[in-house]
Amino acid sequence: MLSPTHIGKFGGPSMPPEWLLKGFSASGAGTSAQSPRPLRERGDRGKLRIANFVGLSGPSGIWGPASINSSLLAASEINRRGGILGREIEIAFHDTGGDIDDVTQTASDLVASEGADIITGSHISAVRVALRKVIAGHIPYLYTPVYEGGERTPGVMAIGETPGMQWRPAIEWLANTKRAQRWYLIGSDYVWPWLSHKSIKKYIKDAGGCVLGEEFVPIGEHDHSRQLARIRAAKPDVVLITLIGADSIFFNRAFAEQGLGSRMLRLAGAMDETVLLGIGADNTEGLYCASGYFIDMATRANDIFRDQYQASFGRHAPPLGSIGQSNYEGLRFLETVASRAGSLAIKPLLSAAANVDYQGARGRIDIRRGNARMPIYLAAANGLDFRLIKQF
Repeated sequence: MLSPTHIGKFGGPSMPPEWLLKGFSASGAGTSAQSPRPLRERGDRGKLRIANFVGLSGPSGIWGPASINSSLLAASEINRRGGILGREIEIAFHDTGGDIDDVTQTASDLVASEGADIITGSHISAVRVALRKVIAGHIPYLYTPVYEGGERTPGVMAIGETPGMQWRPAIEWLANTKRAQRWYLIGSDYVWPWLSHKSIKKYIKDAGGCVLGEEFVPIGEHDHSRQLARIRAAKPDVVLITLIGADSIFFNRAFAEQGLGSRMLRLAGAMDETVLLGIGADNTEGLYCASGYFIDMATRANDIFRDQYQASFGRHAPPLGSIGQSNYEGLRFLETVASRAGSLAIKPLLSAAANVDYQGARGRIDIRRGNARMPIYLAAANGLDFRLIKQF
């Protein structure tokens, strides 16, 4: 049975098809529980109290159930090995899908009350930028998903893919293999797309291409008719998409329904099998994704991870993907770094985290000078699955 947890502020995903909540369990022990256990006032101070800030509502809420399950799985494995530095992991989940000021206040309250030993997160970068202002220097903060790079805030550890490793090789491959020269960029209006696009435009130029247009869409916007009209008029070879979660689902559905899938390619970053399932098998023609993790990666580590996930949560559990899986990797990383540091204090932990190797579902990941290095895969959507076509 997986380790007990408690749930902080919780809200269901804003676009919850029935499959999204199947397999969710606050204890990680079942496949049908849909009512989280209430937040306890204080955790056991003899345990390692981890506050996981994760999207459970809003556009990123589609990743919430798999993120929770992946966290529970990692905690269970680590606890069976004796915990981290002899302390059993206890996790509290806090929703980041609402107002950022409310999320920041929750984190501030945790710091003030000493209610957590570690903060982890698989939320959007806008939340990370806000949280680090109240967390950094007080509690170690581990950020797990793909992001824009450049995180150097004292006390913050980021282990996800960054633009240079994710976008550059995919753009070069499309330029060389598909003769893609004309690009149109569309993303959500926040820091990850903003900063990623700056790098992406350079990679496109270096590959001999040009950017015909660029748009940033408010988070939560579901009507993309105006953007699609401009894309249709521009006639790019590739539309590069940095829309987040459910927003990407609505855009890609409309893109295909307007017949654009047969006219131009799409390349996405924060897209995984969860998003693909929402887009639908009939709407994925010409859709590519670059990521450090896919469900069908043929590695020993991933085989073990998938088998354990299914054994713990059932065959109909929320589908795994890069964002959800990053929560598993985060705790595996923390276990390795804490063991090496011999402490969970900020300075020794950060020192150990700067240059370390650890094992997760993606296999071996190298951290050098605070930057994660990992294989990146380019995959083509094939119905509701991704077909891996290239490893960089």
